[in-house]
Amino acid sequence: MEENHTIWIEKYRPARLADIVGQDEIVERLSSYVKTKNLPHLLFTGNAGVGKTTAAVTLAREIFGESWQMNFRELNASDERGIDVVRNQIKQFARTTPLGESTFKILFLDEADALTTDAQAALRRTMESYAQTCRFILSCNYSSKIIDPIQSRCAIYRFKPLSPAAIKEEILRIACREGLTVSLEAMDAMVYIAQGDMRKAINALQGAAIINRNIDAAMVYAITSTARPEEIDELLNLSLSGDFDGAESLLSHLLHERGIASNELINQCYRALLRRDMDRGLKVRLIDHLGEADFRLSEGANSDIQMEALIARFVLSAQERS
Repeated sequence: MEENHTIWIEKYRPARLADIVGQDEIVERLSSYVKTKNLPHLLFTGNAGVGKTTAAVTLAREIFGESWQMNFRELNASDERGIDVVRNQIKQFARTTPLGESTFKILFLDEADALTTDAQAALRRTMESYAQTCRFILSCNYSSKIIDPIQSRCAIYRFKPLSPAAIKEEILRIACREGLTVSLEAMDAMVYIAQGDMRKAINALQGAAIINRNIDAAMVYAITSTARPEEIDELLNLSLSGDFDGAESLLSHLLHERGIASNELINQCYRALLRRDMDRGLKVRLIDHLGEADFRLSEGANSDIQMEALIARFVLSAQERS
């Protein structure tokens, strides 16, 4: 079943810009650089798993052809985020002459928002000094963490979360290649879990395929340690009806027997509340409680106590509005 990779997100990574799904407008604009064999500095921003790294690698492949590996280098700024990585590794690569017939090289700096402010200032000077021989592609989740002098030197591409249709298209393509049978409910489950992140969807597909080649929704939720949407709705219904004991029992089951992370439950409750038809004032108050619980967990508070307190606040808020 496996030919070159054991990890499907690498095995099925697009090799051409045209193979990237769900980012048609960006692909069209990047393709114009391939035609001219030239490009400015680029800044890719967006959530994880939406195609930023794939776009950078495929762009280099199509511009340089067979010599792309000689003139392309990828660095992850989260590994070494200080000024030394700019002064040494990045500057050393940028200053050397391109190989073959290429007039420039490409340095792809992933997670550039992890660089310190001093490192970004040094990077800005490097981008200025070696613009003739090296083009920079910066990738980040939060463009607000990139200093303005760098942003002003780059063409900015904002990658949107992938649509359910794009994720389903890729799932079907991989399932066909691997000889898998995926139910419609299982595809909906993968879309729900992915939240626009293709890597999450493909990992869920591969994890379920290891268990059984006929994949259903229950397998997908189990393999990803995710609560089913109806379980989240039941948790909210019990809380808002004032049944603290019932809600606490279900919460305990999800946390301890199913092993679902507290932060994941908070995220799922938030998504369920957004699409829920209910009193506006109560919805606002419940989302405020979710935000407070999420913050306290990020600060290291006890997860069991905070989740129990969250359910208690839901119950009290519902009673106050009734």
